[in-house]
Amino acid sequence: MNAQTKIAYPETKKKDHIDTYFDTKIQDPYRWLEDDRSAETESWVKAQNVVTFSYLDKIPFRKQIKERMEKLWNYEKISAPFKEGSYTYFYKNNGLQNQSVLYRKDKNGKEEVFLDPNTFSKDGTTSLGGINFSKDGSLVAYAISEGGSDWRKVIVLNAVTKEVIGDTIMDVKFSGISWYKNEGFYYSSYDKPVGSELSAKTDQHKLYFHTLKTSQKEDKVIFGLNEKRRYVGGYVTEDENYLIISASTSTSGNELYYKDLSKPTSKIVNIVDNFDSDNDVVDNVGRKFYVATNYKAPNKRMVTFDLANPKMENWVDFIPETENVLSVSTGAGFIFANYMKDAVSFIKQYDYKGKLVRDVKLPGIGSAGGFGGKKEATTLYYSFTNYTTPGTIYSYDPKTGTSKVYEKPKVDFQSDEYESKQVFYTSKDGTKIPMLITYKKGTALNGKNPTILYAYGGFNVSLTPSFSIANAVWMENGGVYAVANLRGGGEYGKKWHDAGTQMKKQNVFDDFIAAAEYLIQEKYTSSDYLAIRGGSNGGLLVGATMTQRPDLMKVALPAVGVLDMLRYHTFTAGAGWAYDYGTSEQSKEMFEYIKGYSPVHNVKAGTHYPATMVTTGDHDDRVVPAHSFKFAAELQAKQTGLNPTLIRIDVNAGHGAGKSTEAIINEQVDIQAFTLYNMGVKELK
Repeated sequence: MNAQTKIAYPETKKKDHIDTYFDTKIQDPYRWLEDDRSAETESWVKAQNVVTFSYLDKIPFRKQIKERMEKLWNYEKISAPFKEGSYTYFYKNNGLQNQSVLYRKDKNGKEEVFLDPNTFSKDGTTSLGGINFSKDGSLVAYAISEGGSDWRKVIVLNAVTKEVIGDTIMDVKFSGISWYKNEGFYYSSYDKPVGSELSAKTDQHKLYFHTLKTSQKEDKVIFGLNEKRRYVGGYVTEDENYLIISASTSTSGNELYYKDLSKPTSKIVNIVDNFDSDNDVVDNVGRKFYVATNYKAPNKRMVTFDLANPKMENWVDFIPETENVLSVSTGAGFIFANYMKDAVSFIKQYDYKGKLVRDVKLPGIGSAGGFGGKKEATTLYYSFTNYTTPGTIYSYDPKTGTSKVYEKPKVDFQSDEYESKQVFYTSKDGTKIPMLITYKKGTALNGKNPTILYAYGGFNVSLTPSFSIANAVWMENGGVYAVANLRGGGEYGKKWHDAGTQMKKQNVFDDFIAAAEYLIQEKYTSSDYLAIRGGSNGGLLVGATMTQRPDLMKVALPAVGVLDMLRYHTFTAGAGWAYDYGTSEQSKEMFEYIKGYSPVHNVKAGTHYPATMVTTGDHDDRVVPAHSFKFAAELQAKQTGLNPTLIRIDVNAGHGAGKSTEAIINEQVDIQAFTLYNMGVKELK
């Protein structure tokens, strides 16, 4: 078999189904694939996987890639420590464990396993989905996710004895856990949907308080009963005097509320009464509150207000807006301003009076994260990484500003043999877009280097440099790895995000196409050696780009993508994405615009599409797998020529969070093997 052998795909029945949008009729022949609980869909999934895996099994160097990936992945990974009560906790993975294990040490340094998620299920598909300790560290609530689902169960323990307290809290979704004293905790969820919990719409989020040792049925709704909000979160301030509530209808913009917990009868008071800005309470000192916001500051600033006058017009600049995007953390009695300049970190340390203490010296050019902790902490921790440097943890002394290596991973990868180069290329409308290109030093720019171009371009998400074992293996095999920071992301603040939303979404695809054209023009690669890749909103990016410019790339790799843009808002939490996308129902103009790029609706018969491997999980309840199913069915029906169009469906896996190490490695191996094979690579060195 070679890459160009004709494949017999499973039959995907077409059924009559027509939707009318305004005055336009739209055929939806694969609507039946949306029923994730039907036997018909299940047998289609099995049949597709048989075809996909029999194709992948015949790639001669797939085993070689897997052996190298496992070898490289097999190193000890240790997290930054955190103190709770009289114990110090940390996560550790001995190398290839499916899930990282939570350990703790007592005051004498005696170490023990506290929670081992590898024991939650036989196949490693149940993961730890969040953990929170009470202020004194004596109680802990932790969430578990089964099969990668966004739905969680919450279990409460006596943290000292590890005994279970009370019942398991069921059906929790998109939630933090925040303790109030040792009485109980706040959490958020939706009513359990009627029909499939994997795909049915979840629209009204509520904040609850669970009192310890009582039935979940008795949990009180604190917020969200009368106010319909899609996302509601509540957490208790470090001094335990206030409950802060954030509420929003989409993934951008939120209201703010507070409740004085020192007065049992106090009412919930509104601070921000609109969804026009993102507002995050970072800390408080008594009645003075510190908030990170993009209100009147697209790149974010930090403000303060007093509870006597909390409304936005009374907010006072604490750290004013600059030309670089700001995010904020606190720890050890200091405030850390983490700025991003062209997707690279630099950090400034302030005291609570607003005085600059110092510019924090970082180990190099890359991404730094952390610098958070309790007020009484004397040491803080941060991680540093870039595309050639495995994530290293540093301890930081906030009084002196000195950093020391705390945990450096022992990875069998020769970082100094590789280089990352940041370039700025020009998009279709003249906008300059940054891109980081990483490859082996001495790579010849002859247009023949297998290249993966990766991007996201949405939801204010910033792609900052980080190391990945999978990318390391790709580059060891002569591959180039390029990441473009498209509009729609958060790299340059709210204006950059908004420039890739709704009726400007095409900008994102144009930016991606221009990135590919730059790589080809500068001879890093050519269309015969270029793969485009992205996940979730990035899966939409790949789907739209490959249907608009099928000639541009050899391989397309859309993962867990939002691909049916006419219907995305009807599933699970999809309606909350309307800030970025708009919906097909809001106006005829928006419907026409979305239909113009929706990947499922733009696959045309008689077209040579690139070799494509769609990837998804059958338990994805964020971007339901029907998106991927329908797109694969359209491609298989309409593809001209011999390029394969496969769909690889992980069983018992979700959108990505909590995926087992084994499942991650297998998927990465298959993607790289498929990509190189379809670029004509016969063997690896």
